[in-house]
Amino acid sequence: MKADTRHNTPPLYLLLAAVALSFFYNIHAAPLFDLDEGAFSEATREMFLRGDFISTYLNGEPRYDKPILIYWLQAASVALFGINEFAFRLPSALAATAWVAAVFLFVKAVRNAQAAFFAAIMMATTLEISVMGKAATADALLNLFITAAMFSGYLFFQSKRRKYLYLMFLFMALGFLTKGPVAVMIPLVVSFIFYAIKGDLKSWLKAVINPAGIALFIAVAMPWYVAQYLKEGDAFIQGFFFKHNISRFQEGMEGHTGNLLYYLPVILAGVLPYTTVLIGSLVRVREIIKDDLRLFLALWFAFVFIFFSLSSTKLPHYVVYGYPPLFILMALHLPDLRSKFLLFLPPLLLFSALLFLPEMIGFALPKITDIFAQSALAGYQEYFTVGYRLFFALAVLLTLYFMIEKRFTSINKLFACGVFTVFALSHFVIPLAGRLQQEPIKEAALIAKQHNYAVVMWQLNTPSFNVYSERLVEKREPRAGDVVLTKSIYLPKLNRFEILYQKNGIALVKVLS
Repeated sequence: MKADTRHNTPPLYLLLAAVALSFFYNIHAAPLFDLDEGAFSEATREMFLRGDFISTYLNGEPRYDKPILIYWLQAASVALFGINEFAFRLPSALAATAWVAAVFLFVKAVRNAQAAFFAAIMMATTLEISVMGKAATADALLNLFITAAMFSGYLFFQSKRRKYLYLMFLFMALGFLTKGPVAVMIPLVVSFIFYAIKGDLKSWLKAVINPAGIALFIAVAMPWYVAQYLKEGDAFIQGFFFKHNISRFQEGMEGHTGNLLYYLPVILAGVLPYTTVLIGSLVRVREIIKDDLRLFLALWFAFVFIFFSLSSTKLPHYVVYGYPPLFILMALHLPDLRSKFLLFLPPLLLFSALLFLPEMIGFALPKITDIFAQSALAGYQEYFTVGYRLFFALAVLLTLYFMIEKRFTSINKLFACGVFTVFALSHFVIPLAGRLQQEPIKEAALIAKQHNYAVVMWQLNTPSFNVYSERLVEKREPRAGDVVLTKSIYLPKLNRFEILYQKNGIALVKVLS
């Protein structure tokens, strides 16, 4: 079969529509997910509670996990829109939009408008990016700044124009203010390797020790770090730099570990429905070696993949730091696609799995040994509506039709699968997961808020409860008279209690004795 070349650059409004659907549509529909969304949002809420916009606290205790920038942006959003899911998630959606725009503008500058559109729309309609782009965490913002720094660094290499070098320092500074050293490490190490391969380390060293660039970095990034150190002292240094940076690499934290192959399935699933495009682009080693742009992109992805594979702490979103170069490599390879069956196989498997997800849960439920998980999934069937079934049945049939249909280009049909994917996530999957996992926490919190209960959280860590109840909680053993939020499996350990609320394994009770 000949390569499918019947395509023109689609109008830009199609990309804008994909971005809106992926990052903004139904952004408010699911409750905040614990732990990450709940922790970020509660730390932001407590900034208003304490009147302190320098240091972040979680349930009244210092939180040294991340620097300040995402909290400032969430605080600004909350000030405008109030305490709700939309306000907490809006900064990430805006950052993800800017992230896609950065990819589009960069590829347009170094290649052409068609490749720019391909890279940007694949990024906007990819599974993991869509999820990250509407999560109330620092990740979308951090990835925006890392990506912008990397693009600026390559444009400086290509043009030698100092404005790009200063932009690289600026974006590294903003990234350092968002999540710390990783925003500096990736651009510096990848550019070092790239310049070394090109045999021009002298130019790299001259750029890195540029006095104006260093001054810009210090002016943007350091004032908050100095203010935080003066306020919190050595506890901040130990908590942030040593525990949440160095220790994360040296030892697995909070059970987030995995083997050296951990990120392979993460990436293959994360770039759905474009997995076949990814595999096809990565095997073109000869083209990567011969072209400066492809070499730079490949080094960027390879460093991120290898570094975080060697890290003891592993989380799925760490490897996303290396996704932008993948989307560009995929866009450059996209016009050469041949096999329709392999091209549409990943979305077909995805839509089929989601179509039969209720049966898969029903099959797995008797084999689950975690009693709390059993309780959370016990009423799962009521969450899968007729609309859910019809949508995914239609998606499966349409994908099968795409495999044999010949009037439309394979590229446009693949983008349609991408749109189906992000619509499915926003309209069905994420709200469904939120109802199963987080709805009981939110409903219990609203009861506590309505009755002004002082709550003890026992054998549970769900900071979103604080957000919705708009109060701090004690974490200790229950005593007579306490209103306690806990898992239902722990209720037999209490003597006498009155159930105030119970659902999906979560209980809000009043201890009587």
